[in-house]
Order: sequence, then C-alpha cells, then structure tokens
Amino acid sequence: MDFKQWEPIYKEILLDFGWSREKDEEAAKMLSQLLAGKPGNLSTLRKKVQGKDVLVCGNALTLSNDLDRINTSKYVIIAADGATSTLLEKGIVPDIIVTDLDGYIPDEMEANRKGAFMVVHAHGDNMSRLDAVRSMVDIIGTTQAAPLDNVYNFGGLSDGDRSVFLAHEFGARTITLAGFEFGDQKVTEMKKKKLKWARKLIGMVLVA
Repeated sequence: MDFKQWEPIYKEILLDFGWSREKDEEAAKMLSQLLAGKPGNLSTLRKKVQGKDVLVCGNALTLSNDLDRINTSKYVIIAADGATSTLLEKGIVPDIIVTDLDGYIPDEMEANRKGAFMVVHAHGDNMSRLDAVRSMVDIIGTTQAAPLDNVYNFGGLSDGDRSVFLAHEFGARTITLAGFEFGDQKVTEMKKKKLKWARKLIGMVLVA
C-alpha cells in the first residue's frame, strides 16, 4: 500500500474517531526505536504468504465454530490479535499474528516461540504496551501513519482488516475470512464503528 493512496483514508479515519495523528506518529517512532537491531525480514513474510491460500482469523465469538468447519491445514493462517488464543486452544499455531497487543500477550508470546511471525502495530493508544516487543523474535512493526525505515504501513485500521491488507500486500492467492461478524450488536459503540470501517476496508481489498 502506497502511503499516498492510504493517507486520505487515514485522515478520514482520524476525523471520524477523533484520534491524534501526532500520537500515532509518536507511537511509530517509539516502536521503531524498540525494534532497532531486531531481525524483521519482509522477504520471510512474503515467502509465507505469496501465492498461498490465506485464512484470516478475526476474534469474533463465531471463530471457534467457523474453525470447526474449515480444513485449516490447507491455509496459511493469519491471526488477528486475540484470535491467537482461540487458535492455540484448538492446537493451531498461526503462521502470522497481526496485533496491537490488545489481546492476551502471553498466548501471543507462546505462539511466537512456536514459530508465529509477529506483525506488531503502534498507535496512539498502545504505547504503554509496546515494550512487549523486546521479548519477541521474527517481528516487524506497523503504523497507520506515515511509515518509517523499519515500521511499515500496509493499510487497514484494526487487527482484522490489517491482516487482510497484509495478505493482499504480500501476494496471497486467495483470502478467506473466519471469525468476522461485521454486524455484531453485542459490542460497544466504538467497536461497532470499527466493524463498520472493517467491512468497508476489507471490501476495498477483496472486491478489487
């Protein structure tokens, strides 16, 4: 995703949520410093995804039942943050975890130790959690603001739609969704707004 293409959407998101671009940029710089010297190989990520059938797992309550109906062995699995815990409960280690560290970090650390590649996102509200990356391996950073030398922007807002953008960016052959419930009414108003954006953003990728 070229940031020039993403920036107008990003500005619209900032306006809709009342978020601070300056805070996002501060978080990205913090993550960049924390990742300095850590191996974060984009070619490894591309090798995992390019030309493959990818299953993106969101963290809706439907995920467990969705997984029961899917032959997960056919897919490269990308877990959106908290979906990692459900996957581990089913004995599945995701290939990639896309996270803003809002899920259960010990499970994400366990999956990382077992081979999951970490894609950790920095934004204005999670700076206090970014220190967790010190204990991770096979990791790159992302931002929703302008990218830095070692912090990337592949597009997307929340973990689920960022996972889809990542799969698209790295050349997935197909992208299948599990654990996504865009119309979930049992969530906060903030979450409903994020789900509305997720539907819109994922539509940009899967329809294109």
